[in-house]
Amino acid sequence: MERVGRLFFGLALPAEAIAALSSRLEALDVPGGVVPPGNWHLTLRFIGEVDQVGLERLLAEVDQADLGDPFRVRLGEMGAFSRPQRAEALWLGLAAGEEEVKVLGEVIEEATQRAGFPPEDRPLHPHLTLSRMRPPGDVRPVIAAFRPAPIQWRVEEVVLFLSRLGRGGARYERLEAFPLGN
Repeated sequence: MERVGRLFFGLALPAEAIAALSSRLEALDVPGGVVPPGNWHLTLRFIGEVDQVGLERLLAEVDQADLGDPFRVRLGEMGAFSRPQRAEALWLGLAAGEEEVKVLGEVIEEATQRAGFPPEDRPLHPHLTLSRMRPPGDVRPVIAAFRPAPIQWRVEEVVLFLSRLGRGGARYERLEAFPLGN
């Protein structure tokens, strides 16, 4: 069976939001392995390794799903997994649109299960990962220094991304986009 690669569904940030957030973060000393701005996204559902047959089933199920209408999201506060004093990841949450993202995530989850993939074992916590820390570190000063900005955009599509691992970290490629409101 031909292997396609590691896949996930997510919401991409438009160029304007990437530029605004990049300039906002320049003044902060973000620790760890900083996620390149071109990789910024909101994950809806990580799938993992998929072969060609699995990809075709996924595409068919999501294509038939009712993804709902476009909506707006706005970035909010900074946080950390698992806790700020010993963080493994630094992220931004949503100040607006979180419920819509969760509903969309449920639709994607149902389509993924109909395509034959096992259910996700963790609830969706919409966030944008900024960096990952190995070993864990204290990010309380960065969180305290961050001031949320009114960075927002209209979500108009769900993207199926291919994650290519290699030197310099992962690179995400758009495989397919599914428009909302159709």
